[in-house]
Amino acid sequence: MTHVRKAHTFIRKAPASLRGTVALAERTGWRGRSGMIEWCVVSVHRLPSRSSPDSGFPPEVIVLAVRWYLRYALSYRDIEELLAERGIVVDHVTIYRWVNRFTPLLIDAARPCRHAPADRWLVDETYVKVAGRWTYLYRAIDQFGQVIDVLASQRRDLAAARRFFTRALSHGRRPVEVTTDRAAAYPRVLDEQLPAAHHIDDRYANNRIEADHGRFKARLRPMRGLKRLRSA
Repeated sequence: MTHVRKAHTFIRKAPASLRGTVALAERTGWRGRSGMIEWCVVSVHRLPSRSSPDSGFPPEVIVLAVRWYLRYALSYRDIEELLAERGIVVDHVTIYRWVNRFTPLLIDAARPCRHAPADRWLVDETYVKVAGRWTYLYRAIDQFGQVIDVLASQRRDLAAARRFFTRALSHGRRPVEVTTDRAAAYPRVLDEQLPAAHHIDDRYANNRIEADHGRFKARLRPMRGLKRLRSA
């Protein structure tokens, strides 16, 4: 098929040590110049073969399309246009199906490539609409901007904050410093779970994660919001 031949021309061949694999860029890993992306390796055998119902597209094309959608503020039609400019004809509905089908695989493949969380955390909550209803979203990043964990909750209370920190601490390294806003739940949760950590709640101290909320919400615009709580 023409689009398959052109796709092979477009996708850069991997080095000999990586043949049989494709590269995945995951936003929160790479400590390169931008401090954001790490190239992870994903086994091709977990993606569809060319004889599958996915129209014979090479796995490299599928991974590229899904990665673009997850990494950048692009709509399905934007990705359809970008691929068409490179000689790959694929409908935006097909890209939507790829994203829904293969995102869990790419998340599982990217997770081992992430750096362990650093020792200074910034924690904050923001608001997103899920199925038309406002929902609280707890988020934590480290001093390098790597996302540590995210939790969607219908309530902003002690139980939600405790649940969020329990999940975040399961990733390994415990922080020596935690910066939050002045929500009443945080001091109590930190006393319970991180008594040795230095708690900072000064005004403007959390500006970095609040700016990161803006980048996250910009990503939601082409998605037209979230339809299910688990999507957050």
